[in-house]
Amino acid sequence: MDANQTEFENPFGMDEQCTNCDLCEHRTNVVHGYGDVGGEFLFLAERPHEGADRTGVPFTGDEHGRLLQSILGELGFVRSEPDAAEPDIQNAFCTYLTRCRHPDREPTDREVDTCEPYLNAEIRMINPQIIVPIGQRVLESLAMEYTTRKPESFDIDAEHATTIRGRGFELVPMLELNRQTDADSEAFVDHVKENVFSRDYRQTKGRQSR
Repeated sequence: MDANQTEFENPFGMDEQCTNCDLCEHRTNVVHGYGDVGGEFLFLAERPHEGADRTGVPFTGDEHGRLLQSILGELGFVRSEPDAAEPDIQNAFCTYLTRCRHPDREPTDREVDTCEPYLNAEIRMINPQIIVPIGQRVLESLAMEYTTRKPESFDIDAEHATTIRGRGFELVPMLELNRQTDADSEAFVDHVKENVFSRDYRQTKGRQSR
């Protein structure tokens, strides 16, 4: 954990009362990023799941949160139990494309674009080495800026648990949490341990001073 960091939840003090789009009328909480601001890994999903919308903490409060926390624990990033309300996390940061949840639908492209400054600010300030896009939409959303491939060339089923060399970062895609089997989760953990941890991934991009 960064020596200057005082809290895991919304460490950059982003607006918790945001009303920039219509999602504000349907959410319970604005769910900004959570984790170690000095982390080398950034986990990025499309929107908060139901549990996170209720708790205000990414990937907590439901089975989706327990699954990701369990994966993070297998990788040594979380030292608390998978159902922790405030995970004890190190070397990783968790966040979303959109910070609010509509209970009945996915966010629109306009809503994703409205939240983009929050994500860009987190990426800029954290400067991770590895970004883990969770799901097809997230992978496509990162394609134009962070890879040399067209968004439509990506298939999350084929890219799950692989490494994609990007522009400044590496991407290690993950299937949507609600689609993962035990074998999928195990394959992701094994890939990171065997193909990311086993080499000096820090060569991908020089660390910026904080």
